Amino acid sequence: MTDERPNPDALLAQIREQESAEQRGRLRIYFGSSAGVGKTFAMLQAARKLMAEGRDVLAGVVVTHGRSETQALLDGLPQLPLRELEYRGKKLPEFDLDGVLARRPSLVLVDELAHSNAPGSRHPKRWQDVEELLARGIDVYSTLNVQHLESLNDVVGGITGVRVQETLPDTFFDRAEEVVMVDTPADELLARLAAGKVYLGPQAQRAAQNFFRKGNLMALRELALRRTADRVEDDVQAWRSNERVAQVWKTEAAILCAIGPSPAAESVLRSAAQLAQQLNVSWHAVYVETPTLQRLPDAQRDRILRTVRLAHELGAQTAVLPAQDLAPALLAYAREHNLSKLVLGRSESRSAWRRWLGAVPLQQQLAEGAPELDLITVAAAALSPARRAAATSQEAEERELQWQQLAGRYGLAALACAATALISWPLQLAFDQSNIVMLFLLTVAGVALRLGRGPAVLASFLSVGLFDFFFVQPKLSFAVSDVQYLLTFAVMLVVGLVIGQLTAGLRYQARVSAEREARSRALFELTSDLAGALQTEAVLQVAEGALAEEVHGEALLYVLDLNDDLQPSPRQASLALADQPDAGTARWALDHGQAAGLSTDTLAGSAWFYLPLKAPMRTRGVLALKPKSSRSLMLPELRAQLETYGRIIGQALERVHYVEVAQQALVHIEGERLRNSLLAALSHDLRTPLAGLYGLAQTLDRTPALPPQARELSAALQQQAQRISAMVNNLLDMARLQSGAVRLNPQWQPVEEVVGTALQALQPALAGHALQLDIPAGLPLLNLDAALMERVLCNLIENALKYTPPDSHLRISAELAPASEQALLLRVADNGPGLPPGREEQLFAKFSRGERESSTPGVGLGLAICRAIVHAHGGQIHGENLPGGGACFVIRLPLGEPPALPAGDEPEPGADPVL
Repeated sequence: MTDERPNPDALLAQIREQESAEQRGRLRIYFGSSAGVGKTFAMLQAARKLMAEGRDVLAGVVVTHGRSETQALLDGLPQLPLRELEYRGKKLPEFDLDGVLARRPSLVLVDELAHSNAPGSRHPKRWQDVEELLARGIDVYSTLNVQHLESLNDVVGGITGVRVQETLPDTFFDRAEEVVMVDTPADELLARLAAGKVYLGPQAQRAAQNFFRKGNLMALRELALRRTADRVEDDVQAWRSNERVAQVWKTEAAILCAIGPSPAAESVLRSAAQLAQQLNVSWHAVYVETPTLQRLPDAQRDRILRTVRLAHELGAQTAVLPAQDLAPALLAYAREHNLSKLVLGRSESRSAWRRWLGAVPLQQQLAEGAPELDLITVAAAALSPARRAAATSQEAEERELQWQQLAGRYGLAALACAATALISWPLQLAFDQSNIVMLFLLTVAGVALRLGRGPAVLASFLSVGLFDFFFVQPKLSFAVSDVQYLLTFAVMLVVGLVIGQLTAGLRYQARVSAEREARSRALFELTSDLAGALQTEAVLQVAEGALAEEVHGEALLYVLDLNDDLQPSPRQASLALADQPDAGTARWALDHGQAAGLSTDTLAGSAWFYLPLKAPMRTRGVLALKPKSSRSLMLPELRAQLETYGRIIGQALERVHYVEVAQQALVHIEGERLRNSLLAALSHDLRTPLAGLYGLAQTLDRTPALPPQARELSAALQQQAQRISAMVNNLLDMARLQSGAVRLNPQWQPVEEVVGTALQALQPALAGHALQLDIPAGLPLLNLDAALMERVLCNLIENALKYTPPDSHLRISAELAPASEQALLLRVADNGPGLPPGREEQLFAKFSRGERESSTPGVGLGLAICRAIVHAHGGQIHGENLPGGGACFVIRLPLGEPPALPAGDEPEPGADPVL
């Protein structure tokens, strides 16, 4: 245990988190590698034990899959009836969230956490129901398979070949108070499957042939164990942080590599990466920037930052730690992240003056500060003679430059002390010696503040010497007439050294704190300004201004339009053509979701840095930066800051995008509502006069003495009245379908009967056309509304008759789709001119016709009505052109499980359809 004072902000955050947790329910997830490992069984066992202890337990939804052992455990628990939701003519049982909230049990069991709720439910996902229960203070037990985790969805799909559609966000999984791993070996699980304890009947056979293969089960088991181990490691870290445990626990052989300023740092880094790969553990790489290292030449600092970036590329979690001393910073980082192995480069032999001053080697400081750490010393890789010579020459140049900088700083310290002595010489007549001492101490503090620790030490010794030489009797001599001055000199030296060291340390800490505060303030200001932006242009203006100031250079945004094309910022036109960013590189960064350009591995020679703007739903654009110095992009902290900026801007763009989409949808809905109201009104108002007109034409036609010419006019009047009546009926049907007033009356029907009824209704119009039926016997029954589906076929056949010449061929066929699709395909094809190329999908829109200006009657509603009816049946319809000419409309209807027919009611094989 450490006795350091805790951070007050961290304590306040912890108190708020505890208060919030006390008001929420607790979530326990029974986690497994696949179905059948016993998650639901374990959950029910725990629930029965709690109920025996007096806990109010309620089974909200538990899926037993027909397993007798699981059902036996469930039978003894209070169960909540499921709520039935009607969807596409079927009643689907779903979890009754409102029933649980009204009952308010202490604990509710909610099986299959990743389940997707039926349309019409309050939430689209079951985990969102659980979130509402937890917010109301109700504890929840649930179950989850590893393949349903969002982050592992692609991994599991690549292993098993099955892409799971129902997923759970990892953030919700990580927020669970408890995760219980339910593990079963692959061989035992396969034995359970064969015994019918996982799935029953044909479902078990399909599972054994596809998902439940031994290799799949072993891989899923490894993923589940690793994910559980990561979760447990997070819990251990959180407990250590709350309890302020300083000692490193070797629960994981994680590695920390210390990056030094020498050219051998890259070799040490690669050795640490190889060790982490061999041990299959995570690893960190840190560079501790002390005040001394901060004053290194720019070339050497750039080399160090390149080494830090190399560590990131090798898979390490990197950080640059500003600190006064190396050892305390490394130990604090290792303890904070529970890293048990520390990799260091082999230090060079200490110089004689360091040994004389008693300087303790870094390895010894670490060993004494943390005995529980494993220290691994790595030798630098042997260099070739040419590279060794180049490295030696580079080190000599850097050392010479360092000595020049040191000489300048120490020379300034000496000049400051000499100037203080010169100024104090005439003042000694007016001031006591104690005041002269204060001037020298002030000089020491100033030197420490401006030049650092080393020059402050020199200033302390020079101040004592100058004070003795010029201001103590006998003057102009180092001799001391009074022994008491020795104490004065000692105190003056000690005070000067202490003041110098403290001032230098506080100056460094103040600079680091100021930089962090500036970054936090900039982030807060950007977030606040973007929160008020309601248009894309406002987001661009705010973001570009803030980021240009942050990098002291140029900042431009590329934003996706509705066609997924990157649109450059309007400010780009103000730059010279040679200074503008490259749109191709921006597109690459968008497509790959990776940074490109300056200080990256992709087009590193570019003057611009490209960062994708990632949002929760998708990447919304690319940020292009041209900083004043590329060094800002190499520091991990500043790079992380830019990535945070990118996420915030991406979220702002996505928010603005959905605001625009919502506004457009509202306008579209209001337009559709107005159109449907007008259609309904016109249809009702026109039907009565049309009926009267048709009746008068019929009465006129029955007049005995009617002249032949008048009789022809009467027949034409009847025909046109019927045509207008059909158009009005289409308008009225479309309005009813759009308003949802049409309710299906599904019945199990053979497809040949539906086709036959439609052909009978159109028999007079089919007289001049050749009809071919290709409907094989034995097709399964379809659950559909026969009257509405006949309307679909009539519209499609009428279209074919209207747009094809006389004596053309019409073909109607039906077949089963591939077994995996569980659908029946119904086709209506002709050999006419076909559909307008490129407008096949547009023809299904309301008031859309194949020919904009045509003598063919119609208002363009027939195909729109067909699509609305087919979609109401859960199917799909599309049009296509045939290779040999002609059009074909394909209807895809879902299959179901028809009821069993009584004996003797089955149709005869090969029976002709009813026409």
